[in-house]
Amino acid sequence: MSQTSQTLMPPDSEESPSSTPIPTSPNPPLNSTSNVLHLSFNQDSGRFAAGTDHGFRIYNCDPFREIFRRDFGPNGGIGLVHMLFRCNILAFVGGGSDPRYPANKVMIWDDHQSRCIGELSFRSEVKGVRLRRDRIVVVLAHKIFVYNFADLKVLHQIETIANPTGLCEVSHVSGTMVLACPGLQKGQIRVEHYASKRTKFIMAHDSRIACFAITQDGRLLATASSKGTLVRVFNTLDGSLLQEVRRGADRAEIYSLAFSSSAQWLAVSSDKGTVHVFNLKVDSGLLGHDRSHTTSESSPTSPSAASSLSFIRGVLPRYFSSEWSVAQFRLQEGLQYHVAFGHQKNTIVILGMDGSFYRCQFDTVTGGGDDTTRVLQFP
Repeated sequence: MSQTSQTLMPPDSEESPSSTPIPTSPNPPLNSTSNVLHLSFNQDSGRFAAGTDHGFRIYNCDPFREIFRRDFGPNGGIGLVHMLFRCNILAFVGGGSDPRYPANKVMIWDDHQSRCIGELSFRSEVKGVRLRRDRIVVVLAHKIFVYNFADLKVLHQIETIANPTGLCEVSHVSGTMVLACPGLQKGQIRVEHYASKRTKFIMAHDSRIACFAITQDGRLLATASSKGTLVRVFNTLDGSLLQEVRRGADRAEIYSLAFSSSAQWLAVSSDKGTVHVFNLKVDSGLLGHDRSHTTSESSPTSPSAASSLSFIRGVLPRYFSSEWSVAQFRLQEGLQYHVAFGHQKNTIVILGMDGSFYRCQFDTVTGGGDDTTRVLQFP
């Protein structure tokens, strides 16, 4: 692995970039010449970035509006784009049929200067990038690198099982970095607690890990396997299984998992064209205490996850005693959607790779959700 670096000083401010904002309207026009290559929420889910085959765009979620854009022209494909909170620093990787940058380089962009101020080069294609104020995490097919943001020096290298989709998540609370990534075995998650210098391996599923998410403080981990029927929530400190919920009975590809800021709710999107919202019953007082758990797909859930049908457990198939979502939103089947919780109470924001943007509200009393409507479209 070779790298070229330039010293960076990530700003402490979360103010918007200094570039001139695009004039906004209730419905910004769709640019039919740009195709969406990548979508990512920022660390507080208040904004999101869209990489296109001509550049990138930054949007605010509530109210929905385009903040700014950079069009690099016909050879300007951005395959990965990640924001650093709401400041002027972003990370790019080229993509599409005409990439702006090579697929084996991470470019650090400063929108105050409208240029790249640093880069990281590798011998293979970059599969994912994650940003913190103090760290840059780069994901390759079988390896993960953790860099110091200030000087781009390597701090840690992690070997993983084949990771073609670049699975990796980091916490965002200042001073306590937690990193979750695939382990070296199928179905295994590796969790690095950097403050305590502890590594925890969690056998989350029997089959391949398809998707996972962690809370802002890194204490909780939600996982889904390639089967896509069950989602499990673990304590990252001791690896104990805290809750298990059921998305459905049929196999599905899970595209996105997201915790609410309070970890009361968990949202799940899949290729079935549905977004489910689950009520989490995790007792924060249990965190940090060692508790055993089983790892099979057919293992019993923890006591905290017992459903209202638990009295028939062992009599009928476990499917009938599963915990189901409290709300469900139906979208177009077969499309990839990314989900996050909105800043308004009991709302979720859904981004589609077709350029669709949805804001939905769910009712915690009746257990239902409102009719999902396409609010606006981008880029």
